[in-house]
Amino acid sequence: MPKPIFLLVFMIGVSAVNCCAQTAARASSAPLLLVANQGDRTVSIIDPKAAKQIGVVQENVADGWVHELVASPDGRTAFAPVYGDSGVGKPGSDGRNVLVIDIANRKVIGNVDFGQGVRPHYAVYDPNSALLYITTELDQSVTVVDLHTLKIVGTIPTKQPQSHMLAIAHDGKRGYTANVEPGTVSVLDIVGRKTIGIIPIAAKTQRISISNDDRMVFTADQTKPQLAVVDTASNKVKSWVALPALGYGTAPTKDGRWLLVALPSINKMGVVDLGTLKVERTVDVCSSPHEILVRPDGQVAYVSCSGSHQVGAIDLKQWKVQSLIEAGNGADGLAWAAH
Repeated sequence: MPKPIFLLVFMIGVSAVNCCAQTAARASSAPLLLVANQGDRTVSIIDPKAAKQIGVVQENVADGWVHELVASPDGRTAFAPVYGDSGVGKPGSDGRNVLVIDIANRKVIGNVDFGQGVRPHYAVYDPNSALLYITTELDQSVTVVDLHTLKIVGTIPTKQPQSHMLAIAHDGKRGYTANVEPGTVSVLDIVGRKTIGIIPIAAKTQRISISNDDRMVFTADQTKPQLAVVDTASNKVKSWVALPALGYGTAPTKDGRWLLVALPSINKMGVVDLGTLKVERTVDVCSSPHEILVRPDGQVAYVSCSGSHQVGAIDLKQWKVQSLIEAGNGADGLAWAAH
């Protein structure tokens, strides 16, 4: 091959390699959606732009599986509490650790051990304190973990059994747990690490979320199709939202106008007007929706559907399913990982 042609081919090859490397770098830094698949004991890694699963992490835990998970602030690591092998309040194994997952390499790289079975369930990262808060049901507490050292640095008592889910105010000062079988909400002083109130809701409640302005907390009654609205100023139930079916997971939209509610028994997502506290509309989704996560740009909500091993991407402008993304069996907990 003549020298000029060889040089040209070489330069084109180098350019192609550089281009591919840059593309890979861009791809690796793109936001990802994580899904905890209870039935498969896996975590799905989903490319939300392509609307498809691009990887799977095997949990490889003998006596339980992950229900919920959260991503680190840099989007590189996920923290996945291993709850056990049963449902809330049911006989079964008692999880005692949190898996640390390297998202890019799709593998478990570490572990936080509580030292005993505590059924750790839901984790919230608080940017104010840069700490991770995890509900630990059997200890009737929320456990505080330092992400840098992966060490337990404190606990907050909830004074109630089955403290399953947790919401933290945006200023990091107050926390609220949904206590399933007691049917209560514990109000926590996050900074002082103590319980400051217990709010009766119903015989049984599930899931919890907080409004963007921190004035209202929402949790679903599991005995009637209604949603409790807690006034955070008085720590009392302010009102009830009538639902077309039993509610489950909830999430406010980024503009603060709507509250999205999973309605598992009718395969729909309810849309509550936070001004009137009434259901404005429902959206057909996939089978048995459980958890809802609103994308940071506020344009799309992701709904995990445990009955159809899918995640529904809901267009929040047109109020319809944009795409159905295949995940794993028993798709439940959702997390957003962004670099």
